[in-house]
Order: sequence, then structure tokens, then C-alpha cells
Amino acid sequence: MRFLLLLLITNIIFLPFNSFSRQFIDRDHIVIDLKSGVEWLRCSTGQTWNGEECTGQVVRLNFEEIQEALKQANEQLGGGWRLPSLKELQGLVCEECKKGGKFSDDSMIDKKMFPFTPAEPYWTSDKYKWGDNRYWTVNFFTGFSFNRFSTSKPLASRFVKDR
Repeated sequence: MRFLLLLLITNIIFLPFNSFSRQFIDRDHIVIDLKSGVEWLRCSTGQTWNGEECTGQVVRLNFEEIQEALKQANEQLGGGWRLPSLKELQGLVCEECKKGGKFSDDSMIDKKMFPFTPAEPYWTSDKYKWGDNRYWTVNFFTGFSFNRFSTSKPLASRFVKDR
């Protein structure tokens, strides 16, 4: 009996623990982010979820076009959809997810939860306070955040809503 108890404790202590993978719960075209308390659209803007993966091409939009896309998303999917904050989007960066995989090239994002996410910058809703017409982005190739793009630059996006 003591041996079984010791074996159980040893397995619990040395069990591989991947906290990143426990952050998300997938629900069809939605991914629930337990850490941030939000719901993500599983696919980038322009793509659709077919029940197994994201299909179609990512549409890169400037800030004015994103407002129209958000309006359409809220009409078609119910209200509350918005661009993520810098902190929320940074929460999707996955250091251990780099170096290829089944669903994407070198994107630093969970490819099972967010398949076919391009390794490039994504818009956030956070304005850069020292630059006119600039917002923060998160780059899923490097995992870094930048404030160098003006709102006229077409970039990828993914929408989120509060739970």
C-alpha cells in the first residue's frame, strides 16, 4: 500500500505539466481563454471554421476597415466582439509552439486551438500613447509587441469578447 501511494505521488510530481495548453477550451468556432476571461474567434478575420480547421484566406485590414468587420461580426455572431487588448493578445503567444507544426509554419500560437494563424503582426485595440495614429500589434512570428504601424496599414486581426 505504501508503495502504491509513493508511486501515485511520484507520478503527480513528475507528470508533464503544460500550463499553456490548459489555458484554453475549444467550443466549435470559439476558444475560451481561462486566463484572460475572454472568448476568441478561433479563426483570423477572413477565415471561417468548418468544424475541424480554419478555411479561406486571412484578410488584412486597416483600422477603418476593422470597424466595419467588427460591425458585421456583431450582427452575424451576436454582440460584444472587439479587437483584443495588448495584454489579451500577448496571452496567445506560445514560446513552445514555434518551430513548425501540423497547422501552421512558425507561428508562436497554439496551432490546435488557432489553426492556420499566419506568423505575422496582429492588431490590438491599444493605442500607442506617444504616437499619433499608431496602435500596438503582436507579431506571432517573433512573439514581440510593436507600435510601429499606423492605422492605415492593413494587418491581420482576430476578434474577442468578454465572458
